[in-house]
Amino acid sequence: MKHLIKICLLFSLLSLNAQQKDNLEKIDSIRRSVSNFKVNDSSLVANAHFNIAEIYRYSYKGDSAYYHYHEAQKIYQKLQDNYKLAKTLYGLAVILKNEKDLTASEIVSIQGLELLEPLRNTNEINELRAYLYNNLGGLFGELEQFDQSITYFEKAISIKESLKGNYSKSIYSSKNNLAFIYKRYGKYDLALELYQELLNNEAISAERPDYHALVMDNFAHTKYLSKSHEDLPELYFRALQIADSVNPRSYNSIIINQHLAEFYNNKDSSELAKYYANRAKDIAEQYHNDELLSSLLLLSKIEAGENAAKHLREYVRLSDSLQKNERELRNKFARIQFETEQIERENVQFAKERMWLFILSVGLLITSFLLYLVITQRNKNRQLRLIQKQQEANEEIYNLMLSQNEKIEEARAVEKKRISQELHDGVLGRLFGTRLSLDSLNYNNTPEAIDTRGQYISELKKIEEDIRKVSHELNTDFVSGSGFIDIIKTLIETQTLIYELEYTLEADSVINWDQLSNKMKIHIYRIVQESLHNIHKHANATHVDIGFKLENNVICMSIEDNGTGFDVNKSKAGIGLKNMRARIKEIDGVFNIISEKGQGTQLTIEAPIA
Repeated sequence: MKHLIKICLLFSLLSLNAQQKDNLEKIDSIRRSVSNFKVNDSSLVANAHFNIAEIYRYSYKGDSAYYHYHEAQKIYQKLQDNYKLAKTLYGLAVILKNEKDLTASEIVSIQGLELLEPLRNTNEINELRAYLYNNLGGLFGELEQFDQSITYFEKAISIKESLKGNYSKSIYSSKNNLAFIYKRYGKYDLALELYQELLNNEAISAERPDYHALVMDNFAHTKYLSKSHEDLPELYFRALQIADSVNPRSYNSIIINQHLAEFYNNKDSSELAKYYANRAKDIAEQYHNDELLSSLLLLSKIEAGENAAKHLREYVRLSDSLQKNERELRNKFARIQFETEQIERENVQFAKERMWLFILSVGLLITSFLLYLVITQRNKNRQLRLIQKQQEANEEIYNLMLSQNEKIEEARAVEKKRISQELHDGVLGRLFGTRLSLDSLNYNNTPEAIDTRGQYISELKKIEEDIRKVSHELNTDFVSGSGFIDIIKTLIETQTLIYELEYTLEADSVINWDQLSNKMKIHIYRIVQESLHNIHKHANATHVDIGFKLENNVICMSIEDNGTGFDVNKSKAGIGLKNMRARIKEIDGVFNIISEKGQGTQLTIEAPIA
């Protein structure tokens, strides 16, 4: 979110007037903070670079402007956004022209026009095309190729006049540039005609007094060059008064003072010529550019003796300095271009290497995965065969156990039946006879005899009912189905004896173990066996509670110890627990472990009866 705020703030600053130089420090600060932050939207990054470059260009920071234009150019090229790319090239062309790299400026301007050629002739496309023609007109003017310069300025003016909207300021600017070329070309009549047209436009004087002063000065200077000195130097003074009212130390003031110095020098008014030439020099020193150079050269012509020589030496020194700066700047531009291209080449090479590394890595991963699958499948098959053999062994053992138990139960049943018959036919018969005999003696009506006999008879009846009850209970197969729980009990007694554990076993009598499949019985047997082994091995317990309940046709088994317990979430399941889970899964059961350190462990299993 902070990054987004910085980006929004950056764009807000960029929307301000680019000529407000006091924004530069703020923009530099935000630019540095944003430079460490990558934005996924490449177009957003390109737009930010372009807007920063625009501010630097209007603030005469050519190297910074060039860098950001160049960054925007690279991204727009990748995005194939030809309009914005052409707009960026226009900015670069202006920077190159300002820094006297006229050939490079021409090439970049032509590239911009070629990009616009296939695009639809919209208002903004034509506007940019006019700006590029205007730049070409200016740089050919500096090369003193005036015919070519005039052609480009006329194209720019023609396009601007066809645009929808108010482009009067831009048209006047191009006409002023064209008039300036006419003046330099020596076509003074055409220049004066254009300058007069601009001076007659009241909108210019009202809305742009500084520009109006510039036009008036050029008009006066053209008249001076054409040897038509009427209204001079009054026109110069009016122009200077307007320029000073806007900004007494403006760029326009330098030009007007230079022209006045030139005019008075021609009139042999050396003092006035010196005054205006020195004034032009003083103002130009704040810019430290070609106009300061022109002012020094003018003073060397106006002054005499040592003063003239001094100004000439300063002129030579400044000229060398400016030329050196221009070379350094052009070299810096070339270095930026070279370094960028070198980085791009390295990136291409790095991308190729990364692609091959990715392909090799993917191939290795696929091969490793396939090898892993083969090995894993072999291990699974081997494990399945072992489990199958173990299952067969378990089935065989259990069948032998059941066979032995059936023989025991059969012998017990025969013996119980014999005892039952003996009680019913022997003892019970004799008691019944005795009761009849006593009943026959009941004819003795003495109260004592009747009472005594009644007591004997009642006692005999009770004995008869008790014997009958015992007989029926013995004759009933009450041990049916109890064989499996006896096996479990034997297992628990044997294991707890070995492991030195105390135990309690509770099993619901309503559970009909005969209904359970041999498979389920084997799994229950093995789970109890494995649980007791784990308790002995890991829990350090002294007591274990084992219980079997029947709830809604589901056998619920619980095994709880008083051992050390463990953290269920952190502890890794061993082979024993894995085997138990596998067994419970085979009988469609539910397995749960509740344990805490120091609180013992409770294992619960719910297995539905099929």
